Amino acid sequence: MSSTTEQASAKITFRRYKDGDGKWKRWQEQIFDADHSHKCPTYIQATPPCQGSCPSGEDIRGYLNIVRGIEKPPGGLGWQEYAFRRLAGANPFPSVMGRVCPAPCESGCNRNEVDDFVGINSVEHFLGDTAIAMNFAYDKPAVHSGKTVAVIGGGPAGLSCAYQLARKGHEVTVFDEHAELGGMMRYGIPGFRTPRTILDAEIQRILDLGVKTRLKCRVGTDVAMEQIRAEFDAMFLGLGAQSGRPLPCAGNAAPNVVTATAFLQAFNDGRMRHVGKRVVVVGGGDTSIDVVTVARRLGHIVHAHEADRPERAIASYMAHDVAEVSARQGAEVVLTSVFGIDRMQANKHEVEQATAEGITMRGGLTPVGVVCGADGRATALRVAQCEAKLVGGRLEVKPVPGTEEDIPGDLFVSAIGQSVDFTGLEEFNDGKGAVAADKNYQVSGKPGIFVGGDIVRPNLLTTAIGHGSIAADGIDRFLRNEVLEKRPKIDVHHFDMVRKMVERGLKVDDALEPLRGTDSSSAAVHNYDNRSDRHVIPHEELFLGHFPSAPRYRRDTITLNKETALGNFDERIVALAEAKAQAEAKRCMSCGQCFECDNCVVYCPQIAVKKVPKAQATMGRYVHTDYDRCIGCHICADVCPTGYIKMGLGE
Repeated sequence: MSSTTEQASAKITFRRYKDGDGKWKRWQEQIFDADHSHKCPTYIQATPPCQGSCPSGEDIRGYLNIVRGIEKPPGGLGWQEYAFRRLAGANPFPSVMGRVCPAPCESGCNRNEVDDFVGINSVEHFLGDTAIAMNFAYDKPAVHSGKTVAVIGGGPAGLSCAYQLARKGHEVTVFDEHAELGGMMRYGIPGFRTPRTILDAEIQRILDLGVKTRLKCRVGTDVAMEQIRAEFDAMFLGLGAQSGRPLPCAGNAAPNVVTATAFLQAFNDGRMRHVGKRVVVVGGGDTSIDVVTVARRLGHIVHAHEADRPERAIASYMAHDVAEVSARQGAEVVLTSVFGIDRMQANKHEVEQATAEGITMRGGLTPVGVVCGADGRATALRVAQCEAKLVGGRLEVKPVPGTEEDIPGDLFVSAIGQSVDFTGLEEFNDGKGAVAADKNYQVSGKPGIFVGGDIVRPNLLTTAIGHGSIAADGIDRFLRNEVLEKRPKIDVHHFDMVRKMVERGLKVDDALEPLRGTDSSSAAVHNYDNRSDRHVIPHEELFLGHFPSAPRYRRDTITLNKETALGNFDERIVALAEAKAQAEAKRCMSCGQCFECDNCVVYCPQIAVKKVPKAQATMGRYVHTDYDRCIGCHICADVCPTGYIKMGLGE
């Protein structure tokens, strides 16, 4: 069919270019055109939710990738030691925390959307035990600053801070009122959960950096704060919250009504060898589980005398006679909580183990009074059914009238919280039983004095470790007369491209932090942007179809019953063997970072995505894009399992 004159002269509307024009003047105007995208792949590193959920800020994805064999160690270093050093960069207690941490990282794991979370805690446990068995030591700093720092409190926060400061070249002295270091790791957690040989080994590794100690010395009473200020250039307060809170009801002053911290310290000190026949614990958190499982193991002795009462050992009047322990029998132990059993804050695994040991748990009850006998000792705890809920961050508990009942007992333990003893240090009390500090954990109005741990906010051991690390960064900058800048939105340790390039001997002259590159940069041969300081990658940004279901490799746990728990202080958790630890690490989906699956290379229809030349490649720099070939089809981004590839032009 011939065309008409009108048709021949009609304006063409579908062409991208004018006749003779082969270039777009502005990319911004051409990002989208109908159903075609003119964006090309960019490589965006993000924080995985496991790390974003870790209060210690561990580079979890990093050490899992080392264990699984994706990230290779530099020459002369075994993968076990390389993974340990990546882990210990944030947390110097991997063996302890691998055993006792409730692992919020596992709750945040994106793998939960496929089958079950990665057993991060169990891999950490393996690495920590391996480091002790193979005598891995920390590298001492090559340069010393000549600055001195006093760390007050030798618990997880104080030791974490001392460790980080010593690695930065500062001279550190740790003050602690106890005979041994460890704080709540030693005096608040029973040895069958944290073996003392393990704790001692991890503490000694810190001391071997040159950290000094002054034990049995309480700052504020044994040594004045003025003297500390005169002798040291900076200070860290890691006092902890080792004073327990009494029951919030009448009768709580009875001699056999004690706090959980006093109970556990008496046990861990070796003073208390048995408890009463009937023990009633009020709580619902991890500390209360420690109390009831200790009570189950200690049991009671037949024909106990006045001097044998457990409260006397707890009050440090005397230690129990070891000979009497042979006559002990099991104790009846009851745990009450204002929440239902399924809503208790304690680690679910520990609750299951305690239940298996025959410990009675009763939820929805609040103490309303202590029933005392003529001698002043408590004989029962009066409780009532209650309604408990959080309102504005505060717990509101309302007893239900007419539901009161008495739970008889011989020893009553309050595990409802802890407080700080400010004796001699009253100047730091903010009036609420804590210390006010900024985001760098510098005490408000007191330059050079930093704080961390339960003294800021009672929480997990891993939280205290994270506080100590952040405070150490602030102290280091203070000692160098540098401005304390705002901390990152996501304050964790993460994969460092520059560090990896230095290990590989590659040029990093034009690398900037946070590292950004283009396709022609020697710092990053592809368009790369590290957004780990501000973006946690959700599962919606992953290609979950890449990951087949793979069951977890679980640690073996020795479960006891009512009879076998008595007198059994052996550890219950068995570390994974090396092969199983590696297999479990392979379940990690490496969210937010390339793990070299080759999907983008295989599926690119234009052969635009290519492997980086081996001589220039590192972890995170495995592929790059030839932008002359790329047509912006999105396929590489669609098939990227980890969400590492995004479509854009440097966005």
